[in-house]
Amino acid sequence: MRTTSVDVVQIPTKGPGDVSGLMKLIEAGKIEPASILAILGKTEGNGGVNDFTREYAVSALSVALAPHVDLLPHDVEQKIAFVMSGGTEGVLSPHITVFARTAIIEGGAGNGIAGKRLSIGIAHTRNFMPEELGRGAQVEETARAVRVAMADAGIDDPKDVHFVQIKCPLLTSDRVEAAHARGRKTVTTSAYGSMAYSRGASALGVASALGEIEGIICDEQILKNWELFSSVASTSAGIELMHNVVIVLGNSNSSASPFVIGHGVMRDSIDSAAVIAALKSVGLGLGEISGPTERNRLVNIFAKAEASPDGSVRGFRHTMLDDSDIGATRHARAAVGGLISGLAGTGAVYVSGGAEHQGPPGGGPVAAIARL
Repeated sequence: MRTTSVDVVQIPTKGPGDVSGLMKLIEAGKIEPASILAILGKTEGNGGVNDFTREYAVSALSVALAPHVDLLPHDVEQKIAFVMSGGTEGVLSPHITVFARTAIIEGGAGNGIAGKRLSIGIAHTRNFMPEELGRGAQVEETARAVRVAMADAGIDDPKDVHFVQIKCPLLTSDRVEAAHARGRKTVTTSAYGSMAYSRGASALGVASALGEIEGIICDEQILKNWELFSSVASTSAGIELMHNVVIVLGNSNSSASPFVIGHGVMRDSIDSAAVIAALKSVGLGLGEISGPTERNRLVNIFAKAEASPDGSVRGFRHTMLDDSDIGATRHARAAVGGLISGLAGTGAVYVSGGAEHQGPPGGGPVAAIARL
């Protein structure tokens, strides 16, 4: 029985604090604030430790939505899962994607709908201690939260999960010092390096929950054994939290959504075939998005990007890891963003850098959401 319906809308932004597009849709009655479950966004920061555009965007959205949901701004963050990914290098365009979920009364809009439709579920882990980041505790807690989010989405089969977006914490000098004062050692003392550990551990938690990896994941395997990865995990680290926010996107028979999601796995940063496969999985070939009418069926594409750790792409050397002026994650976002934008016909796509244990080394998952 269809019990929920999920709506998705992409909204361009003029800056990380711009909420005008969302407010206009709310005022026009096209989005019901109480039904908003998650908001994913791309902001034009550097994507690094000191990228405050992420926190700025969440703050602006929380303040704007607070009176509409009768909550204080801080409490809005407990109701809605916000994930802001910094970095819009190259042709990537800043935007937010809003996910709204409503319940269906018996005998309602779900009648006559065939097949599995887009569903979404969210969950939160507990707060982590600094010394737990990038280690088994983060893997285990993330796996638990993924299973909770799957149940929230009405998804029983892991094969129906096509994208798991996670916002995870990072280490700061204060957090490292706090751990050391208690006699605890953190996985690294580098704030920037901790982003990779946190992303990697979170991704392995997804892989564990979905059965992509069997057995216990040891601390020594994180950022070491690249054969371990999830094909649907997308994790993004930020300074603005100390727990993991988990968003599970998949297809379910319990949903009456007019949208569907599918995914592919990029084997490297120029794997256009994987992007095309993701589009085809939701009924969109390149020909189907060449015209304005058909292009409107595509809501968004979500992907991870990273510089191949072995320093080469298909046998040819790349210099992304050796550039002292521009970070490798920024190179990767620009490269993959350009590839996907060219295929999708728009720069308003969600490409996040840093794909540790998210897809094979140098590659990453890519998911597409389309209207049926």
